[in-house]
Amino acid sequence: MEAIPLVHASLGERELAAVAEVFASGWPAGQGPRGKALEAQLAQKYAVADAVAVSNCGAALHLALMALDVSPGDEVIVADYTFPAPAHAVRYLGAVPVFADVRADTATVDPQAVADLVGPRTVGVIAVDTVGMPADYAPLRAITDRHGLFLVEDAACAVGATYQGRQAGALAEVACLSFHGRKGATSGEGGALLATDPALAADARLRSSFGIGSIFDMGKVVGLPIPEFTEIGYNFKLSDIAAAILQVQLDRIDELLARRTAVAAQYTELLADEELTTTPWVPEDRTHAWQSYMVTLDASVDRAAVAADLRAQGIGCGHGAWATHLQPVFASGDSCPVSADLFHRNLALPMHAELTASQVERVVEVLRGSLRTHSTSTRILGGAA
Repeated sequence: MEAIPLVHASLGERELAAVAEVFASGWPAGQGPRGKALEAQLAQKYAVADAVAVSNCGAALHLALMALDVSPGDEVIVADYTFPAPAHAVRYLGAVPVFADVRADTATVDPQAVADLVGPRTVGVIAVDTVGMPADYAPLRAITDRHGLFLVEDAACAVGATYQGRQAGALAEVACLSFHGRKGATSGEGGALLATDPALAADARLRSSFGIGSIFDMGKVVGLPIPEFTEIGYNFKLSDIAAAILQVQLDRIDELLARRTAVAAQYTELLADEELTTTPWVPEDRTHAWQSYMVTLDASVDRAAVAADLRAQGIGCGHGAWATHLQPVFASGDSCPVSADLFHRNLALPMHAELTASQVERVVEVLRGSLRTHSTSTRILGGAA
């Protein structure tokens, strides 16, 4: 039985050759020549003032909020239906995440929910491009501008997506990217902070290196420069090994995204008449990066049983994203009913650039059979009898 994994990184000979070049250079650590080249590539690609390569997107979010002067007791509105990294970043600084519900059709944060949550302690908003779908940045920007709030784009899943003709990652004053192994461009782990304000990026770069700046740069100075620790910083640097891989991956992003888009289109076509699932909908003003392909199961379906069936057949699957406000660590009294519903009914199917058409067909065949086995819908059961 052929295994069909939920995720699979598209890494090959070009990436290996780039790593070999780093080995030969003698500088595999962070903030070296390949890291600087990657930052320049990102700044050019996204037309931002500066880019800071870091260890992961969570680190980028943490650095962004520090650079934006988020303080204990401040409130930051965050999209609820997502991996909880944005809320974690808020809590790192002693601030309070306030969870905003999402749209049922796109699973992205609902601008009206955001507007309703703005209060006297609100300092900013973190929007999330949910599993590759850009949020509604025009109305979100109108809200943040009206109230004098910052807007951060968590574009962790959305490299290659667009909103109103602009790239995800360039839709707010600060954006954070992820290069985790599940993403469209990957180095296994990794991230980046993109900023329209060079001072904000400089703050993030300094704090990402223990508050002393680049050891590589200091090593080129004649004499013996002694670093001074000017800020309480962190070790959030991205290695030059990962940076070299990412330079190749970013060059390949159009090719890799085209493959994912074709997989998504095939899923949508094959499931178009399936009454027990709802497939993703992409508004006309944006494109999807397809980090994940999630279907929403009918309320009559036992999702856990379906997942067990798929995995028993060697087919990877997952629950989708989290309703963050329901997680015990946040102990939130916020109400996000749409997010909670999606959390309980969404199912992520295999999605990566290496999937073949026959593999997608097999996933759908097994899924269809399992849906009927584990649905209590008398309408569907009666039709199948």
